[in-house]
Amino acid sequence: MQTLTVELGDRSYPIHIGPGLIDRADLIVPHLAQKRVVIVTNTTVGPLYLEALTKALVGAGIEAASVVLPDGEEYKDWQTLNLIFDALLQSRAERKTTLIALGGGVIGDMTGFAAACYQRGVPFIQVPTTLLSQVDSSVGGKTGINHPLGKNMIGAFYQPKLVLADTETLKTLPARELSAGLAEVIKYGLIRDAEFLAWLEANMDKLRALDPEAISHAIYRSCEIKAQVVAQDEREGGLRAILNLGHTFGHAIETGMGYGNWLHGEAVAAGMVMAAEASRRKGWLTEADVERIRAVIRAAGLPDTAPDLGVERYLEYMGHDKKVEAGRIRFVLLKKIGEAVITTDLAPADLNATLTHHVRAA
Repeated sequence: MQTLTVELGDRSYPIHIGPGLIDRADLIVPHLAQKRVVIVTNTTVGPLYLEALTKALVGAGIEAASVVLPDGEEYKDWQTLNLIFDALLQSRAERKTTLIALGGGVIGDMTGFAAACYQRGVPFIQVPTTLLSQVDSSVGGKTGINHPLGKNMIGAFYQPKLVLADTETLKTLPARELSAGLAEVIKYGLIRDAEFLAWLEANMDKLRALDPEAISHAIYRSCEIKAQVVAQDEREGGLRAILNLGHTFGHAIETGMGYGNWLHGEAVAAGMVMAAEASRRKGWLTEADVERIRAVIRAAGLPDTAPDLGVERYLEYMGHDKKVEAGRIRFVLLKKIGEAVITTDLAPADLNATLTHHVRAA
């Protein structure tokens, strides 16, 4: 097991990474405010891991209830969120009852948001079971739900008490979901660590084959980069926005195509290509740089072209992005591979050209 810490003063918390951690109640119990938890999972993950986690906790003297939600990005909404509140109220959950998110990014985001809201704030723990959630969404305290007009537009910054990333759970991931997680891993190399990107290029086959040493290194380094950024800018006042490379374009793809039709990582991958293209048009990247980025994305089994939603629809959805400031979209672009910047200075002609480049029929 490897451990690192998200440094946030008295709200700091550990991230444990390794195999067999779902059975390790001893890692969870010290972070509980009372000997009572409610596990939130979904219809896909629940049958795989809910029994093991519950058994471990009960064996450690913890009362463990659960709520099982429908699976899919299309259920990341108010109606599904209310199912969590229904279960908490029906079981008379208290302010010291800890919620445990057992699942991927959707479960983590909704459980965290429910924890932020229920009785104005209860503790929660992340037990991410997908690569995307282990390297990105479980770390940093972003929680929320989608709105028909925009992804993750309703939510809260609310940090977990613990992140427990059991690498064994990745063995039950469909190949498409594994690739979606690799998009976020590639992102970290692009924004902050060119050497890590080169390592990813050299080890992509091992990562897709879930080589234990390779996958553990990729998760650790990704979490390490995110933890460093979050520690400097928890609430995304500036630097943290670099973690959204490809997301402004990607969220528009997810919204425009209908939630769940493109996986988040797939949309981010195509969005990163669009961000690279915009960076090239500003003179920061070369054609060779853009092709290199497309090549590593393809090697991960991800799309390197975006759906052709049309410029107007892209602009409409991007106008609802959380990074819009004073009516202007703030873009995360690349000065060079390994160095991301945030800018509003993207000429309309370059933006329009970007939105029609590297696209295919939706």
